[in-house]
Amino acid sequence: MSNRTQTAACALINGEWRASDTLREIRDPYRGDTVGTMVISGKGDVDDALDAAVAARDTAAALPGYERAALLKKISQLIERDITSLAELMARETGKAIKDAEGEIRRSLETFALAGEEAIRIEGRHVPLDGSAMGAGKMAFLMRFPVGVVAAITPFNAPFNLAAHKIAPAIAAGNTLVLKPPPQSPLIVHRLVELVTEAGVPKGMVNTVYGDADIGAMLVRDPRVEFITFTGSSRAGEAIRASSGLRRVALELGGNGATIVCEDADLKSAATVCARNSMRLAGQSCISVQSVYVMRSVYERFVSLVEAEVRKLKLGDPLEPGTDVGTLIDENAAKRVEDWVQQAIDGGATAVTGGTRHGAAFEPTVMTGVKPTMKVVCEEIFGPVINIIAIDALDEAFDAINASPYGLQAGIFTKSNETTFAAIRRMRVGGLIINGTSTWRTDQLAYGGVRSSGIGREGPRYAIEEMTEQRLIVFNL
Repeated sequence: MSNRTQTAACALINGEWRASDTLREIRDPYRGDTVGTMVISGKGDVDDALDAAVAARDTAAALPGYERAALLKKISQLIERDITSLAELMARETGKAIKDAEGEIRRSLETFALAGEEAIRIEGRHVPLDGSAMGAGKMAFLMRFPVGVVAAITPFNAPFNLAAHKIAPAIAAGNTLVLKPPPQSPLIVHRLVELVTEAGVPKGMVNTVYGDADIGAMLVRDPRVEFITFTGSSRAGEAIRASSGLRRVALELGGNGATIVCEDADLKSAATVCARNSMRLAGQSCISVQSVYVMRSVYERFVSLVEAEVRKLKLGDPLEPGTDVGTLIDENAAKRVEDWVQQAIDGGATAVTGGTRHGAAFEPTVMTGVKPTMKVVCEEIFGPVINIIAIDALDEAFDAINASPYGLQAGIFTKSNETTFAAIRRMRVGGLIINGTSTWRTDQLAYGGVRSSGIGREGPRYAIEEMTEQRLIVFNL
């Protein structure tokens, strides 16, 4: 392991690091010791960051595509150089298993690389006008231009790569950015921003402020912000949408990932994937497998297979390479999961395995006998818990999934084309994974949800579309 020096997260405003007299300690949720400190920004910091972003807007927009691409490639290379130390910092700050932390850092390489490729592919289109007498003899084009000042707010659960999904497309599109990292895991985002500055980003193009929800609220209310991109809870997303006015937003919000297992599925394979995808990241993913709907004829066997796989998972020290499941982000999060599981048990459900909290960690838990109204089913649990629910017909699963306020991603295991296309037609979700679980994302995907799971799509190409505005150009010949 590398030397464990403490990290201090400072605001970046107009290319300069800004300290503060108000600091907050960030503690390792497994060990309890201090990992570093975060500044608490104030209104003056937010104003200065936005002023810097506004002042740099024309410079950023004028930066040629090939230069933006080169900058993004350089950031990717710097991340690759520092993978080991970055992964360790993330594991200590968030409690994420070290192998998952390293996996996230490696994914961010692709996020920046993909954004670099897309930076030189931003294109418009010809609009034919000779289909009418009025348009005959004229030419029209739709062209894309940077939207301007982007406000970005990111969550704690995948802090590095989800910040990359804001920073990279903003740079690729020629925008300026004010980023508010999560107060639970600011240190790893600060290290990313340090690498962005080391790569040579122009002054004022990327700025950061730190703090709680009040700082985010200042950002999204400010009229200098021209586009808002947010990843986090549906409740917070709804508040941001309400305060955004007529400005455009991209909201990647919560989910309670559902997966369906049909009678003709490969049960062993499905059980293995469902078990691991419900527990990785300690369940702290908006597409984590939360509820699995299983045809009754194969239900008992499937439960046994999932239980066996879950029991193989090692709960422990996030820095140990053999650990599969680390802690939740803090002890309060683990206590909430514990409370929801106990409520379900009190209501007649059974914890087949797990169900016990150890400080900020919660044992991987398999639940049966749950009811649709239980919080472990109808809300986003964001913890290492999987519900296995018996059904007698596919329509029961379709109806349950569509009745949820969420609609991010879902999965279905089947060998039947007829069943597959029925699911495609019936399930109102942002993404459907065939012969896979709700937990699947590669960084070039058009990733996003419907209903309370969000507005817009992420993935560099699609985020760039969100972060640019179209302008119609008409030539009178």
